[in-house]
This record gives sequence, structure tokens and C-alpha cells, in this order.
Amino acid sequence: MNLNDYPLWTAVITPMKEDGSVDYESYGMLLKEQEAAGNGVLTLGSTGEALNIDESERREVLAYTLKQNLKVPVMVGVGGVNLRETLEWVNFLNTQPIQAILLVTPLYAKPGDEGQYEWFKTLLDASKFPAMLYNVPSRTGKPMSVKATARLKDHKNLWAIKEASGSVEEFKKYREAAPNARIYSGDDAMTPKFCPLGGKGLVSVAANVWPAQTHVYVKQCLAGTLKDEQLWADCSNSLFAASNPIPAKVLLKHLGRIASHTLRAPLTHKELPDCSAQIEADKKINQWFKK
Repeated sequence: MNLNDYPLWTAVITPMKEDGSVDYESYGMLLKEQEAAGNGVLTLGSTGEALNIDESERREVLAYTLKQNLKVPVMVGVGGVNLRETLEWVNFLNTQPIQAILLVTPLYAKPGDEGQYEWFKTLLDASKFPAMLYNVPSRTGKPMSVKATARLKDHKNLWAIKEASGSVEEFKKYREAAPNARIYSGDDAMTPKFCPLGGKGLVSVAANVWPAQTHVYVKQCLAGTLKDEQLWADCSNSLFAASNPIPAKVLLKHLGRIASHTLRAPLTHKELPDCSAQIEADKKINQWFKK
């Protein structure tokens, strides 16, 4: 599979039963929806609550994902703050028939330029697979170092960057630092702003709920033909009314596409007691799609 043929990657949620165990029946249906829409699959990212799931469960989730024999590529999240543990996860992934990995800026420690360079280079060196570096300062507490990115720009395993700062100016900095890396929006609403500046697509939360619809949205963003930018901004932003993936899970449960809106602590569906805004967003996106 050519990774560059997939402008949309869905950061897939991990559905759970009411007792907190993984709901594989619902998860399998979500994966098949992504396959049918032609979207790449990112499993075990932050949207998939990977850091709230034990490593043994993460291995089970990945095994189940790969058993589906999807006709679309699978990327796996790599995140944390302990380099030895993170390296162990990368080494395990090297034994699996996946297509790419997602490397997030180290969490909590807030390392500077040199620390981030050493972190990313160690993981890139260890990986067998192309890697997407992930800038998400709202979650990590520190932006991905532009200087470290520039030093890594020619690394053989640096394939792409996921930019989720919500800033056009930051997007431009990473674009200049690593001109050969493909840069994807990590924010659904920013996609139409990033694509004219060289963005190659989207790593999406909204595509969990609207797989085919978001695929068309991204294609239109890339072609410069999107006429409903504000509609998409408003509707996709409704999925961030509480910490992701709470709204997506609550809406998918309301729509009957997953059995439960259960999340792993410290996340809880109780943070979104009223999902009327998300229900309205779903109606608007489906009306848009039917046009």
C-alpha cells in the first residue's frame, strides 16, 4: 500500500462495554466503516485512549485490528514519557504487519529542542516503518520542537507530520523545517486552511462519526472546492465540546453504532450530559452529504 494515496486517516476510538472491557464487536464494525470509505486507520492513538489501556490490551486491540485484513493501511500510535517503555512498544510493533507509526511529542516532561531531538531520533532509528511525528501541545504541554524537526528532516523514516496546534503560522514553520515530509492537519476544522499551504490531508476525529462524509470533505479541501467551511468547522468542533473522544463516543452511542459510551478513567461520558449539539451536527453533516 502507498501511504500517500490516503489523504484521510481516522484516529479510531476504542469502544468499550459498560464493564470497561473492549467492545470488539463495535470496534470491528467501525473498522469496516473506515475500510468502506477508503480511509487509513490510526489505532491506539489519543482518540483511542491508548494511554488508558494496559499494554496487554493494546496488543489485543492491534491483533484484532490486523485480523480484519483491512484493505486500507494501519498506523499505530506511539506515545508516552518513558523512553525504555516506548522503545519496547516500537520494537513490538516492528514484529507486526502494520504500515506506519505515529510518534507524539513526549508527554508531561516538556523537553526542549535537544531532548525532543534525541527522543524522536531514537524512536525513528528503532522503527522499521515510516513515521508520522505528532504536534499536539494541548495534550503534551509543549509544542513539537521546530529545530528538532529540522534536524530530523532527512531521516529515512520521517514520512509525515500531524499538526494539531490549530495555528496556520505553526503549520508554516513545520512545513519549512521539513519540506519533504507530508503534513496533515490534526484538527478537522483547520483542514481547509492547511491544504492551500501544502497540507496533504487530515488525521480525523470526525471521521469516526462521518467516515464517508469526512472523506468527501477532505477531497474538497484538497481540490479547493469546499463551499461549506463554516458548517464543517462548527460540526466537527462540536466533537470537542468535552475532552476527545467523549463527544464522539456519546454521539456514536446515541446513533446506535457502538453499544456503550463507556470511557476509561479519568475520562467519563458524564462530562457531556447533553449531546443535543452533536445530534444537530450529525443532521447537518448528513444533509450536506446528500447534496
